[in-house]
Amino acid sequence: MARDELAFLSATEIAEAIATKQVSPVEVVQAYLDRIERFDDELHAYITVLRDEALAAARQAEEIVQRGGALGPLFGVPVAVKDQFWTKGILTTNGSRVYRDFVPSEDAAIVARLKEAGAILLGKLNLSELAMGGTQHPPYGIPRNPWDLERTPGESSSGSGVALAAHLCAASVGEDTGGSGRGPAACCNAVGLRPTFGRVSRYGMTPMCWFADAAAPMTKTVRDCA
Repeated sequence: MARDELAFLSATEIAEAIATKQVSPVEVVQAYLDRIERFDDELHAYITVLRDEALAAARQAEEIVQRGGALGPLFGVPVAVKDQFWTKGILTTNGSRVYRDFVPSEDAAIVARLKEAGAILLGKLNLSELAMGGTQHPPYGIPRNPWDLERTPGESSSGSGVALAAHLCAASVGEDTGGSGRGPAACCNAVGLRPTFGRVSRYGMTPMCWFADAAAPMTKTVRDCA
């Protein structure tokens, strides 16, 4: 299967293909890294790309598959998260130069859950500064809607929607306070969900509004989101 074809698969399809040894985690991760290198200079979906870390995790995942180890539901699936969520040892800017030197000592709860499920983290995604909405002048580049570069990708989880629509990750995580996840999903022709408040831990998510924030998955299909 060509690398671009791999990148266009849904998260569920990727997990199934890896589990049945039709493709390797390294092939899948490399397919997404290639697309990031080709397209993200124009789209500005990512703030940080974890190329070396993702490939190392993919090689480790490949060894687990080969020896018949237990595989989680997202095993080998390349994902990316809004740069509002803490990632251990990895710069977490919240879209602002105020946090340009902030490197958390632990993962956000949702990042830890993704890793436990076997997902491979590709990087940290662009957003409106401090998740406040508005994509006109973000410090890390203006995210562009892959369907039409002159149209908005939505906000504030703009990078999460852009990366998914451009197939720069298999699934992404945004944050939704008043539509900040669902809006970019709609603008970028993806599936977005705002979970019931309190259903998903917000630990390690830099707050925008404590009484309304929610971690919000974005996917290519309804099945993936479920």
